[in-house]
Amino acid sequence: MSHPDSARGAPGSPRPLVPVLAVVGVGLIGGSFAAALRRAGQVGEVWGVGRQAATLDQARKLGLIDRAVSLEEAARADLVLMAVPVGATRATLDGLAPHLGPDTIVTDAGSTKMDVVRAAREALGARIGQFVPGHPIAGSEQSGPAAAFPDLYRGRTVILTPLDENPPAAVGLVERAWATCGAEIRTMRPGEHDTVLASVSHVPHLLAFAYMTQVLEATDAGLRLDLAGSGFRDFTRIAGGSPDMWRDIFLANREAMMQETAAVRRALDVFEQAMSEGDAAGLQAMLEAVSQSRRAWRAGQPSPDTNE
Repeated sequence: MSHPDSARGAPGSPRPLVPVLAVVGVGLIGGSFAAALRRAGQVGEVWGVGRQAATLDQARKLGLIDRAVSLEEAARADLVLMAVPVGATRATLDGLAPHLGPDTIVTDAGSTKMDVVRAAREALGARIGQFVPGHPIAGSEQSGPAAAFPDLYRGRTVILTPLDENPPAAVGLVERAWATCGAEIRTMRPGEHDTVLASVSHVPHLLAFAYMTQVLEATDAGLRLDLAGSGFRDFTRIAGGSPDMWRDIFLANREAMMQETAAVRRALDVFEQAMSEGDAAGLQAMLEAVSQSRRAWRAGQPSPDTNE
């Protein structure tokens, strides 16, 4: 693979982990990945791919990328990170596939994995071994290149769902790249990932959007928002996320999410029944059990709470 000398490092200097990184989608996720590798001195050159020239220019001015390239050019990088909405996965892979370098490794940051793997198999065919699926469990309601920062992944979990066709060296490169960003790596099967994440990430976002909808549709919505305090702020914070991204996630993982929302309805029924019957003792017992479990879980979590 032929890369500029600048990507190889100065003569006599150690070769970076990723001589050339291509980031498709240089926003919070992709930009922070590039920034962390650059700060660690483990990337030679960073190429950016995106739909908006102004966004790529901003990323270049912020030092997140060195230059903007096409998908065709990006396919010749050593490592390609697709930080795009999961609904754009197939189109992105279709653009990369015909030009993919023989040693290029592609990974993603999608919040669902079964659909991503299916799209990768369809787009890459016999070259599926060059794709290592991944999902960083980190983010915020902020987006765009200006939101990126190198510590986003420090102490956070990145889930990889390697495929049987992945060579160990390909998985190892992706693992080392995320570890260099300060992340802790966990390995799961794609289906297991989607079931678990439906429960602890996707459904909470759906509930936040649904609850915000209910408030906004009330006839006195303005008064409610005027009087809303920290509980409302904390619960609805994640409803400020990207509509495009969450639309794609809700549709891509709808089967697992629908199972989880059914379980949420059953839990609500139990609490509603206790209130309806005036069952103070039963309600108290449920509240205490949940409160204790939440405090015990929170005690072992990093701060601030920015996991998505």
